[in-house]
Amino acid sequence: MTFKLDSSEVKSDMLPAFSISVDYPNITTIYSDTDFQTELIKLCQKSNYSMIFDQREGLYERLSVEGNVAFYHKWFGCKTPLPEILVEFKLHNCAKKPVRKCTLSEIRRIYYAKYYMMNKKWSIFREPIQGVDVLTVHTFINMLHLLKKKKMPVLILITNLEHALLLGDIAYRLQEKGLHQIEMEMEEKKDPEIEASTSPSITNLFKISAKVGDKVILFDPPEIDYIESQDGKSHIVIDNESFTMDATLAEVEKKLVVYGFFRCHRSYIVNLQKVREIITWSKNTYSLRIDNKSQATIPLSRTKIQDIQKIFSLK
Repeated sequence: MTFKLDSSEVKSDMLPAFSISVDYPNITTIYSDTDFQTELIKLCQKSNYSMIFDQREGLYERLSVEGNVAFYHKWFGCKTPLPEILVEFKLHNCAKKPVRKCTLSEIRRIYYAKYYMMNKKWSIFREPIQGVDVLTVHTFINMLHLLKKKKMPVLILITNLEHALLLGDIAYRLQEKGLHQIEMEMEEKKDPEIEASTSPSITNLFKISAKVGDKVILFDPPEIDYIESQDGKSHIVIDNESFTMDATLAEVEKKLVVYGFFRCHRSYIVNLQKVREIITWSKNTYSLRIDNKSQATIPLSRTKIQDIQKIFSLK
């Protein structure tokens, strides 16, 4: 089973031209801002994929958790026994609680169960794990495994990059420039002897790596805003999203120079292409304003001010 999204099917001044097929067995995520996400929802509805999991269908607040699940279990003709559904979605411990007294995470798990029991040909989720607890995140991930067993294509629309990488087997970033796949790879146990005999010799390729769960994400240097060091750890920052690196600033500094990066402070390496403004707060206090969504500012050491003025030909 496959479903396809083609931006040409809707009239939108915002959506760039793209076409994507969502196929079993991969979970596909699209990371974007809220405006793009709204346009994606319209595209899904226009393409007749109108059943979108966004927790807006409503529950019966006067019924208990079990009462709600039992109602939908019968309504959708679910073949999985009701007790198994309650356990699978971690609702057995709150089964007798009225829905109106449930926490946000408990309510979200009821929705997961309801959606799962619908047994649709495909699944589209909007922000499925936003604001929920760890148990609920695990529950949703387990649900994705169940949907895979049903050979069901799954698309997740999300505004948190870390969530997109956590949930997706294939992740895309939607921006004005288009829809582009985010490069990532699963960690595997390596055999040193095999690795030594098969490792390719690549001298001109360089990417910055960061870990998200059990995945290693590879970033192209030009997409990075800056790299900062906090509490002994280095973090890649892209559009206000932070990703932890294994390497130190000193280890990547020399490699990044050829890509236009500059050590502006002992705790910061900045992508000079992203610098919009040099701010003088006082005679010896400076900052760099970054051209990203949050217009972030990072410190510029007073010992580096002359270097950066020279780089930008300001003197």
